[in-house]
Amino acid sequence: MSINESSRTAPAVQTRLPRRAQGRRRVAVVGVAVGVALIWWAILSQAAGIDLQARQGSVMHINGVSVFVATLATSLAGWGLLAVLERRTPNARNVWTLVATIFCITSLGSPLLNGIGVDAKLALASLHLVVGTIVILGLRRTALTARELCA
Repeated sequence: MSINESSRTAPAVQTRLPRRAQGRRRVAVVGVAVGVALIWWAILSQAAGIDLQARQGSVMHINGVSVFVATLATSLAGWGLLAVLERRTPNARNVWTLVATIFCITSLGSPLLNGIGVDAKLALASLHLVVGTIVILGLRRTALTARELCA
């Protein structure tokens, strides 16, 4: 058997880029965001004694349940958008980061305009920023790069 024949019959070696364990890491990001949001809410409302209230038609008292639900919903929405973008564009990580950052910045309007009292406005805005930072940085790390998507 000549050298040319053996090279033709040898199986092709495929080099694949490792895929991240996205699901587990994304669940962890959501869990961390919810946990940190609840801890930060407890520090602001319980330890610092800030009365977290906002006007949304009527006066809303921001409690742990509302922080939990809002953080979980926004984190899962961010995850969903990232998953859709990964299927539709090779530039999903950058597009998602831009959209998520714009969403986080514009979400600050609600607490700053509707919070009752300066301390509540600043505390609620800080909750938005804490959750936004964790979700944006955390989910961005789990996003597949253009190279990984094309592999």
